[in-house]
Amino acid sequence: MQDLRDRVAVVTGGASGVGKALAKAFLGEGMKVVLADVEEPALSAAVKELESLGPVSSRVTDVRRFEALEALADHTYSTFGACHLLCNNAGVSVAQLNVWETTPNDWTWVHGVNVHGVMHGIQAFVPRMIEAGQEGLVMNTSSGDGGIAPLAGQSVYAASKAAISILTECLDAQLAAETKLRAAIFYPSGGMLATGIWTTRRNRPSELARERPVPEGSETTFDDFMKGMKAVGIELPVQDLDELAEFAVGGIKKGDFVIMIRREEMEQQLTDRAKKLAAGENPTGVIPGI
Repeated sequence: MQDLRDRVAVVTGGASGVGKALAKAFLGEGMKVVLADVEEPALSAAVKELESLGPVSSRVTDVRRFEALEALADHTYSTFGACHLLCNNAGVSVAQLNVWETTPNDWTWVHGVNVHGVMHGIQAFVPRMIEAGQEGLVMNTSSGDGGIAPLAGQSVYAASKAAISILTECLDAQLAAETKLRAAIFYPSGGMLATGIWTTRRNRPSELARERPVPEGSETTFDDFMKGMKAVGIELPVQDLDELAEFAVGGIKKGDFVIMIRREEMEQQLTDRAKKLAAGENPTGVIPGI
């Protein structure tokens, strides 16, 4: 997809953070954009912010529900007549916990959004994209935390993102064999990301509330995390989201399967991981404070 002008992009989790930055970059390329998000006030604000840049529509969407993605697909095709770029970007996380401290609802909520949400997007949109017979792309947002090297404290989130990386590898191989579509893994990268992923509990549905209180100190905001790191002498870079989105656009145009800033650095990480696994060792260690 070297020429994005007049193409249609759908972005879930598009009301803020990485999703909104992607939408802004797509509009800058002359695309038409549909934003989807579960958070209606933020979604309305994002549309108002972006509508001067180009054609943008929106729909409140809970990606945990397949029928919501079907409704989003109906909305997209009735509004713009096509979908060429599907960005399954919506994601949530829970507190940093030991696995035995997590609850069933932690897993049901996070994997409902992060894994089932991507699956629902594929199932609702890809058959229509294939039927259209046009070039297109499914870009799934994963994370280095899980997709490449999981953080021990983030077992729920990391497991969901590992699933998305493998799912996307399988999807791309299948699409390449039978269709004009392809798939890509997007790893938001380049530094720490000041996004709503730090406070997604604000959108956690009441029916999936934790069965017991969160242990004290297991939840933190982005600002508090960065202050904590600085207090112990660790200076972490922060990645500008608009620059990240522009990088993603470049990867889409080049046809990259893995879209990641400094992705060459993963080679050593994965090599070290493979060596430990081949030696019968656990490649995931503990990083204090993370």
